[in-house]
Amino acid sequence: MSATMIKEFRLPDLGEGLTESEILSWKVAVGDTVTLNQVIAEVETAKAVVELPSPFAGTVAALHEQAGSVVEVGKPIVSFEVDDVAAPPPNGTAPSAATAGVAGSDARTSSEPVGTGSPVGAPAKREPNLVGYGAVVEKSGRPARRPRAIGGGIAEGGPAPAAGQPAPVPAPTAPTAAPNEPTAEQERPRSTPPVRKLARDLGIDLELIKGTGPAGLITRSDVQDFAAGSQVQVSAPEVAPASGPAVGVSAERETRTPIKGVRKFTAAAMVQSAFTAPHVTEFLTIDVTPTMELLARLKASREFAGYKLTPLTIAAKAVLIALRRNPTLNSRWDEGAQEIVQFNYVNLGIAAATPRGLTVPNIKDADKMTLLELSTALSELTDTARSGKTSPSDLSGGTISITNIGVFGIDAGTPILNPGEAAIVALGSVRKAPWVHNDELAVRQVMSLSLSFDHRLVDGEQGSRFLADLGAILSDPATVITMV
Repeated sequence: MSATMIKEFRLPDLGEGLTESEILSWKVAVGDTVTLNQVIAEVETAKAVVELPSPFAGTVAALHEQAGSVVEVGKPIVSFEVDDVAAPPPNGTAPSAATAGVAGSDARTSSEPVGTGSPVGAPAKREPNLVGYGAVVEKSGRPARRPRAIGGGIAEGGPAPAAGQPAPVPAPTAPTAAPNEPTAEQERPRSTPPVRKLARDLGIDLELIKGTGPAGLITRSDVQDFAAGSQVQVSAPEVAPASGPAVGVSAERETRTPIKGVRKFTAAAMVQSAFTAPHVTEFLTIDVTPTMELLARLKASREFAGYKLTPLTIAAKAVLIALRRNPTLNSRWDEGAQEIVQFNYVNLGIAAATPRGLTVPNIKDADKMTLLELSTALSELTDTARSGKTSPSDLSGGTISITNIGVFGIDAGTPILNPGEAAIVALGSVRKAPWVHNDELAVRQVMSLSLSFDHRLVDGEQGSRFLADLGAILSDPATVITMV
């Protein structure tokens, strides 16, 4: 009879140091047979909805979490019964130390990834998986650290020397800390590399932040909340948050929705942006009748037949052209390095309202696209965002953004910058209005443009020139000939 074993699948880090995800739905049930990389669940991170593939081929033995539950990264979510493909030891030989304690049994339980048949004390290996694993989590709940070499290359906690071999002489070590003196490892706040980078960019000392993640891990939200002035410092007394309806208010008179997922991430990002980057907003109202006429001609042409062309398509192309003349708006403030990073490419973000909240996916290298390619990319981006299937990679790395508030009938606004970007353009609605045209009053199609920019990166003159160039292109698309 072939031996089987139980394998636990822990919730992986789905990108950029995210510490938790919500299980939206299970695609399998206990007893189902699954294949490698078969989709077993749909989970929502703080940025997007992601399909979770199975890292094993076998039978679902148990589902540890229910749909709708929020699970921390590294927690077991499902167990599989899989075939034990380990080869049996040769006849007459004793089992090795790696397999001691499991020989002679047809079934065993393991919470480690596949491939853990390494010597005792060796670092745990990661399971090959499409979405990847985060740091290997020990029983204490803390990420396992890489063993440090001491003495003659022997790692702390590593395997003992074989019998008959002399023990290596350890190298001299630093004096032991006093009992009441914190060690160097205790002094270093626990966080992930993306979170430490965010703290450096914002000029924040992680020592001042109390982590709310597993085992005191400092999360991205902790840093963003601290930047907004709402994070409690380590030395401050803890106050239990209020829960439930206010005194004297019945539950029927209120509807409470948990703040989580995309909405929680968006709120933290907007607070961070508003309180970190000094915003300046400028407005320009223009006659876009020539652009609307151009749009009508393009829709009727054979070259654009079957393509979805909207005022947003033309405006996006105009933004890309205006950036060539005003590259300072395509930059980022690096607080840690005390440098201004100017991008030589454009990842154009498009704010999209979805049932789960506001997201800003971006089109990679949009500046290299033709109008046809940009039209296709915009259609795919918006359709994917509305279905909640935007990948985390498409939600990061943006360099400048557009928000089309005109689709809601709004004329102008003061958009908040997407964190890490220098500017955002808001497109107002296109309305028929009286306008002076050729020295005569006429009914024209008019639009208002709103530009918010980070005044640390963009001077008033630079922001004004960009907005003027954008307005000139949309007022008379023929002026592009003089700009490129």
